[in-house]
Amino acid sequence: MRSELLENGARESIIDDAVLILSELLSNAYRHARPLNEGRHVRASWSQDADGEITISVTDGGGPTRPRAGSPSVTARGGRGLTIIGSLARAWGVHDADPSGAVTVWVVLDPR
Repeated sequence: MRSELLENGARESIIDDAVLILSELLSNAYRHARPLNEGRHVRASWSQDADGEITISVTDGGGPTRPRAGSPSVTARGGRGLTIIGSLARAWGVHDADPSGAVTVWVVLDPR
C-alpha cells in the first residue's frame, strides 16, 4: 500500500494514516469476524482518485455484532480502533446488507 500510494503522489502524512487505518481494519476483521467463504480470508482494497482522495475497505464474513466505534475504559486493552479511524477519516461506514453475510468497513481519507 505504502509504495503504491507514494507512486501515485500521495503525501507521506496521509500514507501513514492510510497504513494505520488498514492495519486497524484488518485487525478488527481477524479479531471479531468470520472469514469470507470457507477459507481463512478477508479482502482488503484501496484506491486513490484523481483528486488524491483515498478509499480503503476491508470485507470479512461478518460477526456477531455490527462494527461500531466503542467507548472503552481508560484501562481497556482494546476497543479504540474505529474511534481512531473516525478521527483520521473524512468519512467511514459499514456495508452489511450482503445476502452472504459479508460485511465491508470502508474509510475515505482527504488528500489534505
